[in-house]
Amino acid sequence: MFVVIYGRPGCPFCVRALALAERLEAAGAIEGYRYVDIWAEGISKADLAERIGRPVQTIPQIFVDQAHVGGFTEFDRYVRDHVLLTSTA
Repeated sequence: MFVVIYGRPGCPFCVRALALAERLEAAGAIEGYRYVDIWAEGISKADLAERIGRPVQTIPQIFVDQAHVGGFTEFDRYVRDHVLLTSTA
């Protein structure tokens, strides 16, 4: 399982998503992750919307094995639903 997080600097939910991905990797629950700084890469919300297939209102946008999961809240729920960590707190 591989996670890709599209985020931007200074975004608290992006920081939380990145920390959760780091914990998942450390626990062996995922093979790895990639954080994509949308500002540094020149990726707009419109670009993400095109990839996802619907408008993007928030950042981060997170993919697990190339399937769109959503933002941090949905990613956290995904981790809980799939019991990838004992605790996500």
